[in-house]
Amino acid sequence: MNELENKVVEILKTIYDPEIPVDIYELGLIYEVKIDQENNVEIEMTLTSPNCPVAESLPKEVEDKVSDYSAFKSAKVNIVFDPPWDKDMMSEEAQLELGFL
Repeated sequence: MNELENKVVEILKTIYDPEIPVDIYELGLIYEVKIDQENNVEIEMTLTSPNCPVAESLPKEVEDKVSDYSAFKSAKVNIVFDPPWDKDMMSEEAQLELGFL
């Protein structure tokens, strides 16, 4: 990862799923981060379920926090459900924190 991708990950690690005390990056909700030549950020992410109560607010929070960083021109989140999220996508750290290990 380059420096700007690392910065996106750092920002994502400050955003938490309100129902699970783990950040969205460690939860495995982030599938891909792309940064183009003009520093527009595109993030492909999922939610823990299609009926997630924060389905509208969480992607907006991600876009707002990433685009607030001065090096980025814009941020766009694409929500996908393929592959569907499951607990095996969480980092080992997240699984340990939630008692799955």
